[in-house]
Amino acid sequence: MELVTPDADCLACFEPPPPLLLEGIAQFNRGEYFEQHETLETLWRAEHRGVRRLYQGILQIGVAFHHLRRSNHHGTVYMLARGSMYLRRFPPVCQGVNVAALLEAADRALGEVERLGPRRLQEFDWRLAPRVELVGGKE
Repeated sequence: MELVTPDADCLACFEPPPPLLLEGIAQFNRGEYFEQHETLETLWRAEHRGVRRLYQGILQIGVAFHHLRRSNHHGTVYMLARGSMYLRRFPPVCQGVNVAALLEAADRALGEVERLGPRRLQEFDWRLAPRVELVGGKE
């Protein structure tokens, strides 16, 4: 039987959320999608471990909604799919972020965006826009 030891990337999920992550999440949840991108990009660029993909995934899902506001169907679909791809490698909770809930919400939003198509994008129900939840209520 092979023993699996946690790598540094996995262990990073047990760390508390860095201050810039908390700031970016607050911006995301207020609908400040451009600003959250700037904040989380700073964190993503500074981090060299695999947990940087957590930050990148969150920021790209946020960028999708920046594109949605601008009626950019392709950008919305691409960023929702790409951001979700980065997040799928993480456990359900990482650095306090409820990754599983964010993925579910992003998938629901993507389904609606695809259903609406480019011509009806302005009909998107913004109640479907995800929020980033923190386990422990720090959001």
